[in-house]
Amino acid sequence: AASTLPIILVQIFAANRSASLRPNLPGYTVLRTLITLCGSAFVTYTFTHLPLAQCYAIFFTMPLMITVLAWPLLGERIDPWRGLFVLIGFAGVLFALQPASTDFQLAHLTAICGATTGALNSLILRKIGHREKAGVILLYPILGQTLGAALIMPFVWLPLTVLDGQIVVLMGILGALGGFLIISAYRVAPAIVVA
Repeated sequence: AASTLPIILVQIFAANRSASLRPNLPGYTVLRTLITLCGSAFVTYTFTHLPLAQCYAIFFTMPLMITVLAWPLLGERIDPWRGLFVLIGFAGVLFALQPASTDFQLAHLTAICGATTGALNSLILRKIGHREKAGVILLYPILGQTLGAALIMPFVWLPLTVLDGQIVVLMGILGALGGFLIISAYRVAPAIVVA
């Protein structure tokens, strides 16, 4: 997250040197920051306790959740075909997980919570995307993650190799680019289409 911050700040101030970092919708900004922090914790726990295939099988429910929740939260109706595909998608997740032969554990619950927080985060992006600057939308959740990591880091820190440092920088660049592209997508298309 810390490697993404400079990129976001450059984007904000490159467009306007006197740009404000104050969000137009502070309530949604606080909510997104909290959702992002919780989601990060859920996803980290999940990836460290479940096989990768199970993690992704559950995380693939996120676009399905976005589609289902976009109706009550954003007023974006689901046509019968999309509804059918959502049901097929959930059936596919159950098939991939094979519940009869899987020993469920806390990490399965955190995976579901991670997918849910990701879906809620996306729906908020869709709701505020036209009323908030892209850089500001990204800034506060990333700042929250950076501060959260700084509190944990003294207990888990291992020195980085040169390759680790390069990967961190690449993650920052790709994270910022991905964030800006997702915001752009939610500004021009309904949440159920972007999902």
